[in-house]
Amino acid sequence: MRKEEFLDDDDKIHDKLKQKPWNEIRTNDSWAIFKIMSEFVNGYETMARIGPCVSIFGSARTKPDTKYYLLAEKIAYKISKAGYGVITGGGPGIMEAGNKGAHNGAGTSVGLNIELPFEQHYNPYIDKDKNLNFDYFFVRKVMFVKYSQGFVVMPGGFGTLDELFEAVTLIQTKKIGKFPIILVGSEFWAGLFEWIKTVMIAKEGNANSEDMNLIKIVDTEDEVVEALDNFYKKYNLSPNF
Repeated sequence: MRKEEFLDDDDKIHDKLKQKPWNEIRTNDSWAIFKIMSEFVNGYETMARIGPCVSIFGSARTKPDTKYYLLAEKIAYKISKAGYGVITGGGPGIMEAGNKGAHNGAGTSVGLNIELPFEQHYNPYIDKDKNLNFDYFFVRKVMFVKYSQGFVVMPGGFGTLDELFEAVTLIQTKKIGKFPIILVGSEFWAGLFEWIKTVMIAKEGNANSEDMNLIKIVDTEDEVVEALDNFYKKYNLSPNF
């Protein structure tokens, strides 16, 4: 019997993720650039044909028929009816809910999938010609930012926070133009943003209070669409329809 047949799931994941020897890393780095280039080219060519979209982020672990799954589905439906396409990470949970809502609203439903050792598998509500697969998180995040007219951030884990703060940082540092960042679920987000206001900004001075204007916290699907529309009116910008 082979060694791997004795390993449980956690051991198999650890074995797959363990650090490679330095010489192997150096060799692989040179060839990885071609894979990275191919992911950028395929992503750019596919996404450029899609049109204006809103990205919906959130946990892959959110179960169907739960509060935030159903709300994400309603939000995506409303967004699609307002004329935006929907981009998600392509997996289960909130991502599935977002693609499902867009699909049911007869809107554009895009999935930017990432290969992971757990959690991730693409959902059945993505348009067949708009299901992209990535090996590299940073390439995938470029696609989210470059081709989104706004971010809707549902409750999630570390990956969701990574995507949220990357978007805020890029706008704050003027590496990209302004676009609306809408957090859904005041009960979930209130504690984090109270800490940002009182500790990170007021006490430590590590950010400007004006940066908080980039973010809006809401609780309903109607508030999401209203926030998107009001953002573009406020800044006299066009969502590029």
